[in-house]
Amino acid sequence: MRPVLTGVGVGPGDPDLVTVKAVRVLREADVVVVPVADTGEEGRAERIVRAHTFRDVLRLEFALTDGPRRDAAWDAAGAAVAAAYGRGARTVAFATIGDPNVYSTFTYLAETVRGLVPELEVRTVPGVTAMQALAASSGTVLVEGRESLALMPLTAGLDALRGALDAHDTVVAYKGGRMLPEVLAAVRESGRLAGAVYGASLGLPEEDVRPAAGLDPAWTGPYLSALLVTRERTGRGGRL
Repeated sequence: MRPVLTGVGVGPGDPDLVTVKAVRVLREADVVVVPVADTGEEGRAERIVRAHTFRDVLRLEFALTDGPRRDAAWDAAGAAVAAAYGRGARTVAFATIGDPNVYSTFTYLAETVRGLVPELEVRTVPGVTAMQALAASSGTVLVEGRESLALMPLTAGLDALRGALDAHDTVVAYKGGRMLPEVLAAVRESGRLAGAVYGASLGLPEEDVRPAAGLDPAWTGPYLSALLVTRERTGRGGRL
């Protein structure tokens, strides 16, 4: 059997939003890996894994900032997973919040391990994204009819956000809490603030979901926050 590395999406934070397949893969894997921040505290993915399995996990540090420290953390994480195969593991599961194919650290881990274990087979198990969780919590329909959807990180900059607001019916922006005043100003300038929804700590007991128009214009939120902006809809069914 070829060594298998599976990225397992475990959703935004609520253990009830994990798929049956995700739980099965996590329970059956020889080794389960979870990411931790460089501060070392238990992260969302680890809490969700522990809610569904009674087993040890391999904790790998990932730095969120750009630069040599982040690259070194990816290299060390990849080496640790490769070493697990060297000790006899055939299946390794990496638990990641959201979906492993949407802005996930799993992408970088898989690329690194592939360079160390050439015969590696990479698989993924999809998970519920923050975008979907925010839509559900706020009672917002993401898209209907022929509407378009843009998903983007606000690390791409405000010009990219303005372009998306001009070009798409629904825009979802991630990782913008620290620059929230500028983001809200851009959405207000587009004339679309009235229907926008802000969300943070999605799926957690401290979940914060509210209309963006009611936020203090000077307030900043956590890094892992999301903003959902839709167009005003009239009629039923849109243009099917």
